[in-house]
Amino acid sequence: MRDLLDGVRVLDLTTVLAGPLAAYQLSLFGADVIKVEAPDGGDVARELGSDAQLREMGMGAPFLAQNSGKRAITVNLKSDGGRQVFERLLGRSDVLIENMRPDVLARLGFSWPKLHQINSRLVYCALSGFGQHGPLATRPAYDQIIQGLAGMSDVTGYPDRGPLRVGFPICDTMGGLAAAMAVCAALNGRDRTGSGCMVDVSMLDTALASMGWVVSDYLIAGRIPGRLGNENATSAPSGTVSTASGELNIAANTEAQFAATCDVIGRPDLRADPRFITRENRKAHRDELRAELEVTLAGRPATEWEALLTAAGVPAGVVLTVPEALEQPQVRSRQLVHTVCVTGSTPARSVEILGNGVHVDGEPLTPSMAPPRLGEHTAEILESIGYSAPDIANLRREGAI
Repeated sequence: MRDLLDGVRVLDLTTVLAGPLAAYQLSLFGADVIKVEAPDGGDVARELGSDAQLREMGMGAPFLAQNSGKRAITVNLKSDGGRQVFERLLGRSDVLIENMRPDVLARLGFSWPKLHQINSRLVYCALSGFGQHGPLATRPAYDQIIQGLAGMSDVTGYPDRGPLRVGFPICDTMGGLAAAMAVCAALNGRDRTGSGCMVDVSMLDTALASMGWVVSDYLIAGRIPGRLGNENATSAPSGTVSTASGELNIAANTEAQFAATCDVIGRPDLRADPRFITRENRKAHRDELRAELEVTLAGRPATEWEALLTAAGVPAGVVLTVPEALEQPQVRSRQLVHTVCVTGSTPARSVEILGNGVHVDGEPLTPSMAPPRLGEHTAEILESIGYSAPDIANLRREGAI
């Protein structure tokens, strides 16, 4: 497998989810990612998750999920020695990613002009809840807050109950993916111009951008989006239906797919019903259409209907739990799940983590190493940038690392 970012060094000055996820993506593509943490505990994600033993080791499940393939160093940016270490690292790196509030890094002595002065080829990615400017810029932000402010929660749920948060931290995830994409674009630009740049990634902006047609239908057509439960606003039948056993998603978004659905379930009468004769009619009567479908779908389990509809060219799929989703032969065949060894306990533990679903030349992207213990590679990294053993000992005494 080719490491597409081989030779790129990334300083990962991030915590929790969005920032670490961005740096993890870059590590999967082959970048040398150095996780920079404060000596007094490091990334708070080390203390989170459902496994008590891992939390006690400082290797909580959320940390493990986003930090494989990275080396780790501890640096106290509030000390003179720590700032000197960081400056030397900056001079030998290609990318800096941080997810502090705006101006925090500048107050520590590393504004964008200073960073550019230290290393004119550096790509600096500032990832925050609201971006580096604007009336909300200095506010703290967590995924659920962004979901609410983006209108995402308001369009999730049913008309008679809600709003609801999406069941996973989608805004953190989208922010992290956008940051990784922005860094790759900036590196490409640097290769042409010879100069690095600053990229400012806002979780609120990326959340709104990720909502696609929901937002565009309002901006362009003036339609105020509402909550439709598991229904697709653009078509019908396109949503979740009940069967004899299990829930089934059907997305009959074209006339041909609707006709095929009616034929498969043995209800050709629905094609001639005035309520369902056109797409707009079906949308206007989506509840009635779903009720008619479910009368017949109650005769077989979801898995059987899935096979029959798929064979007829109708997009359909059963609704799975997370464990069931991970065990699908399709997912396993693409090697999305990887096993890494967590050291620090006796015996060492093996855990499973996710890759990113990208294959290069037919091969999945695989973490190059297990998630690091706090400061695990501090001495190794410092030696590589010119610090001697006595220098490192002095930095430890000073509390700089």
